[in-house]
Amino acid sequence: MLVKEGYRPLSLQRAYFDRRLVKLRDEYPSAWEDRLFELASRYAAPPEVAAHPTGAAVDLTLATVEGVELDMGSVLNATDEESSGACYTECQFISCYARDNRQVLKEAMQGAGFINYSSEWWHWSYGDRYCAVICGAQRALYGPVEEDDL
Repeated sequence: MLVKEGYRPLSLQRAYFDRRLVKLRDEYPSAWEDRLFELASRYAAPPEVAAHPTGAAVDLTLATVEGVELDMGSVLNATDEESSGACYTECQFISCYARDNRQVLKEAMQGAGFINYSSEWWHWSYGDRYCAVICGAQRALYGPVEEDDL
């Protein structure tokens, strides 16, 4: 496994989300703000619910021992538009080799108790809000961490 990103500072999450929102405002100047917020949320999680600022999420892929990344069907962090849907974990329109690699990743991560965010094959979490919803827990184990609190 090759870890690409884990904890992300809350300020960086805010910047990612705000940048996406600004881009959408430019593209759709007459759109309602709540619709733009919803569209921005498809690519970048709103800071108040994002998993990476909790330290509970990891973005990873598979690689050889030399560090050469294996074919996973799309590049990590590809949007739905950029990957023609190949970013979805269960996408059937990728090679058999990529599907097999995803299955290896899936079995390893689920075996360790992680939950996948289904629109990003690379994103796995444990104990965050999304995980709590999927697992039926009453609350998350981890919440956002402000950089000043570290």
